[in-house]
Amino acid sequence: MAIPLDRDRFARDLLREFVDSLTKAAGAEKAADLISQIGERTGAQAGTYYRAALKSLSLTRPQIAAVFLDLKRRIGGDSYIVEQSDEKIVLCDRACPLGRKVMDRPALCMMTSGVFGAIASQNTGYAKVELKETIAEHHEECRVVVYLKPTAEAQRAAGREYRRADQRGS
Repeated sequence: MAIPLDRDRFARDLLREFVDSLTKAAGAEKAADLISQIGERTGAQAGTYYRAALKSLSLTRPQIAAVFLDLKRRIGGDSYIVEQSDEKIVLCDRACPLGRKVMDRPALCMMTSGVFGAIASQNTGYAKVELKETIAEHHEECRVVVYLKPTAEAQRAAGREYRRADQRGS
């Protein structure tokens, strides 16, 4: 039978429906908070995989940027680096790993925020992730800024802050 259903599509459908139900039950802000937390835990695990593969206790900024690109590629994104410095990494993504399932569900973008925030903060102590533009909100591509230091620019930026466990409360 020609049914457009496989494990990936089923998982994306399930995730989309979960986010819709969560948003209706808890509200958009609480849903975004919870999805960010899930992303943060997932990102922490992914960061552990990458550090082990690279045989490193801590990743450098160029390695963090490379990890972001590799991770997005592995899950079906199409990311590229726009800018990187010691203070921030700016990425764009031409394709969302969730495909059209992300449309009108910006809370799902908090998964990227949490994952990137966890990976960056595990290695730098601090990260702030700003989702400047998202495909979920009908932009052509996503534009994500990951601040690696709490600079004045990072403090002015809208976004969510992440800190390594030993840096929380600082």
